[in-house]
Amino acid sequence: MILKAIILGIIEGLTEFLPISSTGHLIIANKYLDFTGEFSNLFSVVIQSGAILAVILYFRRKIFPENLHKESLIKFYKLWSRVLIAIIPAGVLGIMFDDKIEALLFSPKPVAVALIVGAIAIILVENKKLPVVVNDELEMTYLDAFIVGAFQTLALIPGMSRSASTIIGGRIKGFSRKVAAEFSFFLAIPTLLGASLIKLVKTDMHITYNDYMLLLVGTFVSFIVAYIVIAAFMNYIKTRDFKVFAYYRIVLGIILLIIL
Repeated sequence: MILKAIILGIIEGLTEFLPISSTGHLIIANKYLDFTGEFSNLFSVVIQSGAILAVILYFRRKIFPENLHKESLIKFYKLWSRVLIAIIPAGVLGIMFDDKIEALLFSPKPVAVALIVGAIAIILVENKKLPVVVNDELEMTYLDAFIVGAFQTLALIPGMSRSASTIIGGRIKGFSRKVAAEFSFFLAIPTLLGASLIKLVKTDMHITYNDYMLLLVGTFVSFIVAYIVIAAFMNYIKTRDFKVFAYYRIVLGIILLIIL
């Protein structure tokens, strides 16, 4: 089981912040690793916290105030007030429909369809050559933030990808690729930590010492891998678009539909 936890931690770290759906990949991996059931669903959500710790460490200079001077505190407030506005739509719908979505859509075939649909959306947005009007997170309005948050609700469908959904929303609102990606990372902090906490609180299953060890291993591995991926991804989008991820999604989705 430790090996499975390591493999799934690697998959989580690789896929959480790329627009290819970490949840979708974990659902597929769980099936072929024969790691299913209530604990596997809990595991998939909780190990996301490792990836979030990687975001906090990588972007610590933006996430926290540089000092206690007024200008620094205002920047901190402006960023996090926008993040809090943006998480409202997914937070509300997630609390209302999380159990139903898990029961109906947490299987490989819906994931395959969502991978393809999301890929088409990415390609359409990238082909539009949208004008860039927001080059810094603090330039976005609260309405911009809320609209991006509304797009994030698409990620409640496994396979759509939280990262892809928020990046698509940001690009449509005129965010640069860098800002769209970074704001997606910042939204992930309260969204995924909240999802992990809710999952732990709501579960009525008995979690053993071995279960806690598996959660710890998966979380640690996802943290290490995610940090490396974030650094590589931010360097990649300096000169390239997101289409390569869309093509990967389409190929994976088609393969899954064929073999399922």
